[in-house]
Amino acid sequence: MTTNIMSASSLTPPISPDEKAGGAAAHKKELTPFAKKVVSTTKQLTAQKAVQSGEYFGTPGAGDSKLIALCSTVFFLGLWALVTEAGMIKPMFLPSPFDVLARLWDIFIDGFAGATLFEHLGASLGRIFGAFVLACAIGIPLGIAIGCSRVMRGIFDPLIEFYRPLPPLAYLPLVIIWLGIDEESKVTLIFLAMLAPIVLSARAGVSSVRIEQIQVAYSMGASRWQVVSQVITKGALPDVLTGMRIAIGFGWTTLVAAEMVAAERGIGFMVLNASEFLVTDVVIAGIVVIGIIAYCFDLFMRFLESKLVPWKGCN
Repeated sequence: MTTNIMSASSLTPPISPDEKAGGAAAHKKELTPFAKKVVSTTKQLTAQKAVQSGEYFGTPGAGDSKLIALCSTVFFLGLWALVTEAGMIKPMFLPSPFDVLARLWDIFIDGFAGATLFEHLGASLGRIFGAFVLACAIGIPLGIAIGCSRVMRGIFDPLIEFYRPLPPLAYLPLVIIWLGIDEESKVTLIFLAMLAPIVLSARAGVSSVRIEQIQVAYSMGASRWQVVSQVITKGALPDVLTGMRIAIGFGWTTLVAAEMVAAERGIGFMVLNASEFLVTDVVIAGIVVIGIIAYCFDLFMRFLESKLVPWKGCN
């Protein structure tokens, strides 16, 4: 009998370690679909992002910074409130943010210097965006023409480069002599401040268009006008949008100088009028309004960039 048992056991194949592990895993309870989803999501969040081609060290500035921007804004506002509420700085030099908000509400309700906040804001926005539209309508075609034609470059490039470094206050008296003290002089001053960045950005955009794209268009039978309008203009669009963002910043900077001349309404006029009487909370309230409007316009331009030039920054 002992011999029979030994012969039977020798016929039975040995159990491998993998089969033992599989049998042990079979006795374990399977995960529910929700638990599987949690596990897969956790693995995706903790997994290291795959490095793309040309990104061995990572793309400079890559990543979302919204949370950091929110935290830094809250920190600086809190620091401002702490310093002013603790009495470290006199209110004449730096009022607290609560006093600025209260004064801004008073201006919204009762107005300041003979006009309400909306009237001041409407006058400034009309000057800014009127000059901006005019600068874009002239500057973009002129910049593309300068970049495409040596004749246009020879005619207009010296003029643009001559007046571009000049501060607007330098030619403000000349604008007043030519156009008087009405709205035309204010819009013209802001227009001249905006024109040069738009022209130079459009010209730089033309230079950034790859020559292979132009040659392919010509080889497919495109005319010169089609190459300029369909290839060069679209290729220069990212630089043009960047120049527009820079130009609107120059426009807000020049607005205060423009509203120094016989203005009765405007955010810049309100700030200048308040500074003469040392009403610091009104000065800061006007600065805050200008900053918020300029930042909202910049966000709008970024949105346009994402829709009009989604290929920007892609190799």
